[in-house]
Amino acid sequence: MSTTSNKSAAGFTLVEILIALAVMGILLAAVAVAFNASAINYRENEDIFKSINKARQALARITTRIRTANSVDPNSPINECALETAEGNFETYRYSDNKLYLDVDSHPYMLCDNVTDMTFIKYIVVKEGVTYVKYVQISMTVASGNAEQTVAAAAVVRRNLGI
Repeated sequence: MSTTSNKSAAGFTLVEILIALAVMGILLAAVAVAFNASAINYRENEDIFKSINKARQALARITTRIRTANSVDPNSPINECALETAEGNFETYRYSDNKLYLDVDSHPYMLCDNVTDMTFIKYIVVKEGVTYVKYVQISMTVASGNAEQTVAAAAVVRRNLGI
């Protein structure tokens, strides 16, 4: 009988197993980093989508109210749009403190947050010494994280079309 050891036995050495574990650890770390970046990107996209959606809903409301208004105040500042509704009520849409507010009967309601800039540009017509707002151009910029988006709309005051 021979006393020599059998070196051709099947199996992995300790060094081979350690190298395989190190490579697998590096691959798993890379996958985890990629998954985390994807999750962060998804959250940021969802947040800006929600902000833009709120801004568009607010613009749709404002433009509808302007179109059907009895009158729009031509003297309100550029960050406000004050109007008399078709029902005879008074509403003011006001941008301040990075939010868009609707003031009804001196009660402010927040319509949209994350607003970084907003303007109401009123185009006026003077007829027989009376100033009328013909139409209003609205621009609103919303932000979420590092993303920023501007949405815009315009509305003609239908009662003033013939002026």
